[in-house]
Amino acid sequence: METYTDVLLVTANVGSLFDNVGEIESDWLRELFGTVQSHKPRFIALHFQEVGGKDYMVNMGHAENFFWNIESSEEMRDFDRVCIYVDNHFKNLNITLLIGVCMFSHSFTLPTSLPLTVKDFKAVSGQNKYVGSLDGVTTMEKEKFPKNFWPDFKWSRKGFMRTRWIIHNQGLDLVNVHLFHDASNLIACNASPSIYSANRQKALRYVINRISESSYTPLPFFLFGDFNFRLDTLSLVQNLSTSAEVQTVKKDSSNEVEKIICEEKDNDHKILLHIETKLFAYLHQAVFREDNGRAILKYDKEIAAFQDVIAEEEILFPPSYPYSEDYTKPTQYMNTRCPSWCDRILMSHTAQDIIHRVSKLATLCHPHLLTS
Repeated sequence: METYTDVLLVTANVGSLFDNVGEIESDWLRELFGTVQSHKPRFIALHFQEVGGKDYMVNMGHAENFFWNIESSEEMRDFDRVCIYVDNHFKNLNITLLIGVCMFSHSFTLPTSLPLTVKDFKAVSGQNKYVGSLDGVTTMEKEKFPKNFWPDFKWSRKGFMRTRWIIHNQGLDLVNVHLFHDASNLIACNASPSIYSANRQKALRYVINRISESSYTPLPFFLFGDFNFRLDTLSLVQNLSTSAEVQTVKKDSSNEVEKIICEEKDNDHKILLHIETKLFAYLHQAVFREDNGRAILKYDKEIAAFQDVIAEEEILFPPSYPYSEDYTKPTQYMNTRCPSWCDRILMSHTAQDIIHRVSKLATLCHPHLLTS
């Protein structure tokens, strides 16, 4: 007898798909469709970040083809109800997030507006596509993080998008989130936690407060996204270099650190670890892949600040970033950043209770299923 998964939740930063058009997409879609065929979900929620990639103004046409390839595929033909939201109005960067949400279902319900009460929901029917600025679209809410959050930093297309659903008489908020990255590996090594971690904590707390405020009917929620969570870099580097000679190189004209080099004391003084602003080259990279990176999972600490309001299922996949953009090396990490679990699906405690209470209500599919 075939088994079915009611709800399939997927999150993925798809920037590299558009920056390497034609090289990665076919394999990525093959993995996605294989997951759909394997789990046979009745409702699919796809949450994408960085739609269009780094050169989004050039790639946005391909982004529309990407969504069409998913929607029109043979594997998705049984889903007769579709809702697609793509915020790609790049001509107004003050409001644009460049994130996308795709919902595929057999028979579920969609809200008409926000703020919402149960009576505001209506049944989904046919194809519902919203592409562009999304101004005036009442079935979703989006917000870019305020510029005055951190005036000393240059922020880009970061923020969140929320939709609301009733599935089996259970209301849910599904929230797509894209948080700030680490601009410099060297600065990330300065303190524990780093200044970047503090910035992300403030932004995520802002999102949680916004979707939990009293003006909205409270519902269990799932947070999808590229949270850009990084390992506690200072603590990790200290651990990796315990048996090494550490050399700090500074610029001639200032006292600013330019690079950190850790050499093995034996083994012909091989360079164990080399860190620069955008370089993190560790000799034994396999530690991040073996046993799904369990040996370094203890340095994944950023979610701990939110244990009062959100939870997460057990991490059973290796760090999701920064995989090589060379499609012939799908399991190799680039030497640009310390590998980390940036891409996650988090949830409120009430949402986690639903998962554990109802057998097969949700299968959480993390990005490792979609990057090979």
